Amino acid sequence: MIGKVSAAVVRHRHVVLMLGLLVAGVNAAAVGFVPTLGQWLFLPLLLLTLAILVLALITMGIRPACFVVQRQIPAFATPAPAWKVLLALGILGHVSASIGALVRSTRQGIVSTVDVVPSVLWFVLAALLLVEAWRGYNVALHPHGVRQSWALGSVTVPWEAIPAAQIPPGADRPSRLRLTFAQPQLVRRRGISWGRKALRTDNVDAGFLAAAIGHYVRHGEHRAAIGSQAEYERLLAELPERAG
Repeated sequence: MIGKVSAAVVRHRHVVLMLGLLVAGVNAAAVGFVPTLGQWLFLPLLLLTLAILVLALITMGIRPACFVVQRQIPAFATPAPAWKVLLALGILGHVSASIGALVRSTRQGIVSTVDVVPSVLWFVLAALLLVEAWRGYNVALHPHGVRQSWALGSVTVPWEAIPAAQIPPGADRPSRLRLTFAQPQLVRRRGISWGRKALRTDNVDAGFLAAAIGHYVRHGEHRAAIGSQAEYERLLAELPERAG
């Protein structure tokens, strides 16, 4: 059941996020301009937010051993994580109430720095989560190498750098893979990268991702076909040990 809900959230994440933004906007306006309506909405939205955050925690454990085939780019990308969409929705509930309270305080002429700073920080956090959830993809294998991106930057590791991805010892379901490079000078960073020597695996089976990277390091003749459905099927056949 949880798996089906997670898949539905991922598949319709743009619609889900737009609805979340709409509800957050209504709540912020109600709190800021119609306090009685804001009070009436408080309890239902609080319960809904708590339910969404609990579901986000549960879906964090779902890490499929698969890629999303992106033919136009071309690339094999790790699946969009449902928990990130749900977490963004949960944070929106708090942010909308905070912004609404700030608007109300401004209208009453009692706003202060103590009110503004936390609201701005929560707004920035929500914006980053929304961008991440909307884009949905994190690590991608391209014909030219491995790319990890997030809202503020990216790291690109060319195959020529000969990357090796290793699961940290003792980790059952690791949230990252350790990376080593034979030629680290070839690694390129843009913006504020999440990490140069690790790949995030909070939305994909770590062993599957490590095996796929190792496969293309060893078999350079197949890299040009990355991003095609035929190559994806061939890759899956070459990695029979992948978890379902």
